[in-house]
Amino acid sequence: MPRSESLGQFEQLVLTAVVTLGEDAYGVTIHKKVQELALSKTGTLGAIYVTLDRLEDKGYVSSSLSEPTPERGGRAKRCYRIEGAGERALKQSIATARRIARSIEPVWGDPT
Repeated sequence: MPRSESLGQFEQLVLTAVVTLGEDAYGVTIHKKVQELALSKTGTLGAIYVTLDRLEDKGYVSSSLSEPTPERGGRAKRCYRIEGAGERALKQSIATARRIARSIEPVWGDPT
């Protein structure tokens, strides 16, 4: 079985954005969704692209170019989708976060 690689918090946010945006997952929309999820102006658009490149190198996401559109001056968008390895890594991160929350609840109460 391959070794599991844990995701950093920013990678978790980016992968979550890709999943929730579905076919509308490209740089600008991913950046906006990450800011919504983080409840802050976290991460620049450049940081999003660097993270997407790293996630693609790991095999967690794949990308393809859309058809060029007139509203983008004839340019295509690079669209992203989660791959099986990325889905497994994100599910593992979610499970870990839930275990942490359950463990800390008796001490702090509901962490939200």
